[in-house]
Amino acid sequence: MGHPPLEFSDCYLDSPDFRERLKCYEQELERTNKFIKEVIKDGNALIAAIRGYSSAVQKFSQTLQSFQFDFIGDTLTDDEINIAESFKEFAELLHEVELERSMMVQNASDLLIKPLENFRKEQIGFTKERKKKFEKDGEKFYSMLDRHLHLSSKKKESQLQEADLQVDKERHNFFESSLEYVYQIQEVQESKKFSIVEPVLAFLHSLFTYNNLTVELTQDFLPYKQQLQLSLQNTRNHFSSTREELEDLKKRMKEAPLTCKLPGQPTIEGYLYTQEKWALGISWVKYYCQYEKEAKTLRMTPIDQKPGAKQGTLDLTLKSCVRRKTDSIDKRFCFDIETNERSGTITLQALSEANRRLWMEAMDGKEPIYHSPITKQEEMELNEVGFKFVRKCINAVETKGITTEGIYRTVGSNIQVQKLLNAFFDPKCPGDVDLQSGDWDIKTITSSLKFYLRNLSEPVMTYKLHKELVLAAKSENLDYRLGAIHALVYKLPDKNREMLELLIQHLVNICEHSRENLMSPSNMGVIFGPTLMRAQEDTVAAMMNIKFQNIVVEILIEHFGKIYSGPPEDTTPPPVPPPRVAARRHKPITISKRPLRERPVFFGASVEESGGEYDGVPKPRSHGDKPVIMRPPVRPPDPPCRTPVPPKLEQRPDLIAGTAEEMPSSVVASRTKFFETASRRTSNSSSPQGRIPGDES
Repeated sequence: MGHPPLEFSDCYLDSPDFRERLKCYEQELERTNKFIKEVIKDGNALIAAIRGYSSAVQKFSQTLQSFQFDFIGDTLTDDEINIAESFKEFAELLHEVELERSMMVQNASDLLIKPLENFRKEQIGFTKERKKKFEKDGEKFYSMLDRHLHLSSKKKESQLQEADLQVDKERHNFFESSLEYVYQIQEVQESKKFSIVEPVLAFLHSLFTYNNLTVELTQDFLPYKQQLQLSLQNTRNHFSSTREELEDLKKRMKEAPLTCKLPGQPTIEGYLYTQEKWALGISWVKYYCQYEKEAKTLRMTPIDQKPGAKQGTLDLTLKSCVRRKTDSIDKRFCFDIETNERSGTITLQALSEANRRLWMEAMDGKEPIYHSPITKQEEMELNEVGFKFVRKCINAVETKGITTEGIYRTVGSNIQVQKLLNAFFDPKCPGDVDLQSGDWDIKTITSSLKFYLRNLSEPVMTYKLHKELVLAAKSENLDYRLGAIHALVYKLPDKNREMLELLIQHLVNICEHSRENLMSPSNMGVIFGPTLMRAQEDTVAAMMNIKFQNIVVEILIEHFGKIYSGPPEDTTPPPVPPPRVAARRHKPITISKRPLRERPVFFGASVEESGGEYDGVPKPRSHGDKPVIMRPPVRPPDPPCRTPVPPKLEQRPDLIAGTAEEMPSSVVASRTKFFETASRRTSNSSSPQGRIPGDES
């Protein structure tokens, strides 16, 4: 299990549990920083010490082997599994390279050292600056709050109001510092997956292409590198999508910190001061209190102010709550409660007047209840006009913009989008807009369609099925994943299923032109995952599941024909993976466990001397020939865009012989087949033009 997400709402409460979870993130950040320093140090040693090349590579591989990614949430995507296992694969590969004795390393500083230094300085260093500001503002706020709570209520009203304003200002500064720090430390935790792996991957690419003794190793590495780059790119896309949602949630939390409550949490919680009567006088003790309204239970956890002070947690059952009059006590913001466990009243002091109102409202006290107005954007419905709008948008896109590069990814003007939506959904003449005219460009139409779907009162794939769909996408069994999503689609209400079919068919048509528009099913999943699916609660934990929402949409696109050919025999997803002798499960991509190739012979044996037979082993170099060394790129090439499978071509037995037994058709299997095909094309450059060697699809 990975680290639990840090909720933005916890920044306002600043509970001890929140501080403990934040400490775990800080330790992980320091561990990552230390790891990057190790990688940079070892990489520099590898570049500088050619004579000690073998030992440096071995040390570097051990460093990679020792690091294990921690993650946010309870499940990894297929791409994140590949990334999480990548350092182990790199370590095994480096061990093999050490046996081959590479010749030299060039451009390693640009490929490895600088990106990691930039990540460490710009991301980790910036996070540490945020931490210093968070600690400084926290110390300043709590120091001022302690002084503020000891102010006498007999002071002038103007002095009290000025003191209240100062405390509110410091509380706001501390809350903003906490929000920014929590946001930054979680962003670094997520972004390091690709920001650290990608420079190492680029370094390895340079290392292998410069080693003329490992040409076959480079050919073997190419498919793994391309698929890992694809995983990195997909993870980066998921990260970008999640970051946008988190930024929006952070903005809403700044405006109304207490409007987003997590399910299953107490009705109200926070710090309170309790009046304790002793033989020598009265003291005020600080507690962290959690109140559950339905059970009327109050849990009070003491916060030790002095070393050695020990007091257990109090669990009380509330009987009544009454506001304390200002003139009856020399403290502000006080209220009295009565409990079943204690005789007499317990006097509590809140942190402010507004905080006291919230506590009394939760405890059904006599204090008047105030509600802050919460503005909500006007919602749209999935009705006849909505269907007409979607069909018109799809028709316009497929008629005049289906080959537009980056379609649905590029955003239109907000003014034009609102103008189009207001015109189409005008109550006087709804739907009276011609989208085929030149008044509306493709970006405006696609942005308007996404805006409409995002602002439905309930998402197309419904809140009710959201959790089941996400759980299906998290399954490591590919057959079960597809079967469960297939069954859940037919649990949707009729109009929702009709709308989903209309949209997915459209996305399939878009992806068929991916060579022109560069939009693959994975890219469309990133765009339409949060649009067609969204969680009912606004929490960081829900935002971390956006990547699985994207996977659901990607599966719907890639298996559209099967899913919409009809409902499954049993519309209830099976509780266990379907019965199968060898069920397809996702396995991390690997290169270290591949069968080793026969190495070329360099002692001058020729084909003629071996009887004229050629068994596929590369010809040895003549004595005077120079090794051919390819110049590495500045950075690894971009991962290939997944395109529709080409038409089936005639198979060549001589090229297919000896290949590994194919896995059943799936998303991962199709990716693997693509890279296997690319590898065979490299090693069989003499194949006739236009034929795809080894295409068994």
